[in-house]
Amino acid sequence: MLELKNISNQIGDFTLKDVNLEVEMGDYYILLGVSGAGKSMILETIAGLVAPRSGSIFLEGENITKKKIQDRSIGIVFQDHAVFPHMTVYQNIAYSLHKRNLSTEEKDAKIQSIARQMDILSFLHRQPGTLSGGELQRVALARTLVQEPKILLLDEPLASMDVQLKSELRSLLRQLNRNGQTIIHVSHNYEEAVSLGNKIAVIHNGTVLQQGKIDEVLQNPISEFVAHFTGAKNFYSVKHLKGDDINIYTLSNHLKIAVDQTLDADNGFIMLKNEDIFLSADKNPSQNSLQGEITELVKLPCGMEAVINVGVLIYVTLNPIVINNLKLEEGSKVWVNFSSSAVRFLHCKSS
Repeated sequence: MLELKNISNQIGDFTLKDVNLEVEMGDYYILLGVSGAGKSMILETIAGLVAPRSGSIFLEGENITKKKIQDRSIGIVFQDHAVFPHMTVYQNIAYSLHKRNLSTEEKDAKIQSIARQMDILSFLHRQPGTLSGGELQRVALARTLVQEPKILLLDEPLASMDVQLKSELRSLLRQLNRNGQTIIHVSHNYEEAVSLGNKIAVIHNGTVLQQGKIDEVLQNPISEFVAHFTGAKNFYSVKHLKGDDINIYTLSNHLKIAVDQTLDADNGFIMLKNEDIFLSADKNPSQNSLQGEITELVKLPCGMEAVINVGVLIYVTLNPIVINNLKLEEGSKVWVNFSSSAVRFLHCKSS
C-alpha cells in the first residue's frame, strides 16, 4: 500500500493542505481535478521530485518521505513525454538501466521485452523526432516500466491525443493494470476516470474533497462541486415544503418534487440520472411531471441530449425514436417526467 499522511506543501501562492490518500497495490487510482488544483504537485511529491513541508509517505510500510527519487521504486511519466531527442528509442529505454548491475545481454533482453509489451519493437532504432505523439507516449512508458516500479505515476497521459490514439492507450493502460501494475493517474476528465480507474480522489484548491471507489463517489457526492465535476448535470438544491407531506420538496422555490426516501432533513440536494428521465406531450399523473421548453438539442454518439427549461435546466438523454415520435425541436413544449424512486436525496455541502 502507498499511504500519504497529512502531506502539506506550498509553492508560491499555492498551498497543498493535509492530503491523505491510501492506494492499494493493484489499484488504478485517479486524481481528478481542474487545472491548478494540485494534482501534479501530489504526483511529484509521491515521486520525490518535490519535498513536502510536512507529512509522511509510506510504501508497503516503509517511510520513503526522504528517500531519493531513484530509491523509491516509483516511476513517473510526464504529459510532455520528456524523451531524450538526441537518443534512439532503444537508447532512451536503456538509459533507465544504466545504473543497474546488468550484463549487456540482460539489458537487451529487458529492453526487447518491454518494447514488445508496448508494441514499439519495430522502431527501437528510430529517433524520437520521427515518432507520433502516441508512439512517444509508449516510449516514455517503456522507459519507466523497464525499471519495474511498484507504482506507476501518469500525468495527463491522454492529453492532446486524437480519439483513436486515446482508445489505443486506454487499452494499453488497462492491460498494464490487469497484469498487476499499480497506477496513479492525474486527469481533469471524469469520463476518462470512469473508463480506467477503480478508485478516485477529487482534488480542488489543494484539498482532497472526496475519495473512494469510483461508483461510490459518483453516486454519493459530498458537495455540489464534486457532483458537477463528476458529471452530474441534474443536481439541484431543494427545500422541504412546510406543512406538506414529509417527502415533498420544492425545487427552485416553486416546483414540487416527490422523493421516495423517508427524510428528516429540511434542506439538501437531489440528483437525477439523465437516463431516468423521459419526455411526454402530456402530464403524467403517476410521476414527478414538470412542464418546460426545449432550449437546446445536442447530438451525442448514440442519440441526443435535450436541455429543458422547467424553471431550472434539466438534461435528458433521448434516442432518435423518441425525438421523431414527439416531433421534438428547440422551442418545443414538453413534460419532463421521473419517478419518485429515481430521485436521489443527498446531504451535501453547497459550493
